[in-house]
Amino acid sequence: MKAVVHVSLKPGVLDPQGKAVADTLARMGYREVEAARVGKVIELELGDSVSKPDAEKRVKEMCEKLLANTVIESYRIDVLA
Repeated sequence: MKAVVHVSLKPGVLDPQGKAVADTLARMGYREVEAARVGKVIELELGDSVSKPDAEKRVKEMCEKLLANTVIESYRIDVLA
């Protein structure tokens, strides 16, 4: 089983890396890009012995404790069989 965690900055949180990406793309001629936000994707391989509901619960705990800074980031979990 695999869990994919998508982490992104909450709305209103400054994203200097996203601004740098947008500015650089504009300088490269991609003027249609008005803004960019940079996040991260974390793929976790889970053992087959865990059920999907338990996997979702455990990965949520992992996000709350380590994978996301919940003060400034939000996350979404996709558990794939």
